[in-house]
Amino acid sequence: MLNQNPTLADLAITHPGASRVFLKHGLDFCCHGRRPLEEACSEKGLNPSSILKEISNEEANGNLSELASKPVGELANFIEGHYHKRLRAELPALIDMADKVERVHASKPTCPRGLASHLRMIHEAILDHMAKEEQVLFPMIRSGNHNRAAAPIRVMEQEHEDHGRNLEHLRALSHEFIAPAEACPTWKALYLRLNRVSDELMEHIHLENNVLFPRVLCE
Repeated sequence: MLNQNPTLADLAITHPGASRVFLKHGLDFCCHGRRPLEEACSEKGLNPSSILKEISNEEANGNLSELASKPVGELANFIEGHYHKRLRAELPALIDMADKVERVHASKPTCPRGLASHLRMIHEAILDHMAKEEQVLFPMIRSGNHNRAAAPIRVMEQEHEDHGRNLEHLRALSHEFIAPAEACPTWKALYLRLNRVSDELMEHIHLENNVLFPRVLCE
């Protein structure tokens, strides 16, 4: 039985299907995951009971709740080996695709002008962020020096807020990743991959903000 008004983060941690439901409805469970479900739904005009029902009905084929139980060192390893690796591989390719779409379709009113430039900014910010985690925070976590982690964690959480705002602008530039009728295959593929990267970055931030960081600060 689901509680009547848990936070978004609590649901994403304890129910494997919750993150998929939240992504479907545009509920931010990463940067603003500590808000109660009712408050978040009210802002979006959603019915909390319906959201809870969707979560209950969702097949449990995700693994965010399983990750939440891992030791903090293993969780840091997973984040670095999975999310960081995928971002480093995917973002340069998406920038190239966005450049092509803007160049070939510049005359069309629906052309996502400025998308490639925004992706370059996102790429640079994420590379800098990941380097701080990999060179400073994650080694600190693995070594057990959790008493020194509070200041780096505050920096990471603030940068996560910046990433969240960047994702909002990315969705606006790409019209919520919905390609227009005249879009070519590259354009459609670009939006499909951007949608996946956006979802994965939200999961990535959620695991840090709502799982890894609180556990490190409590240990």
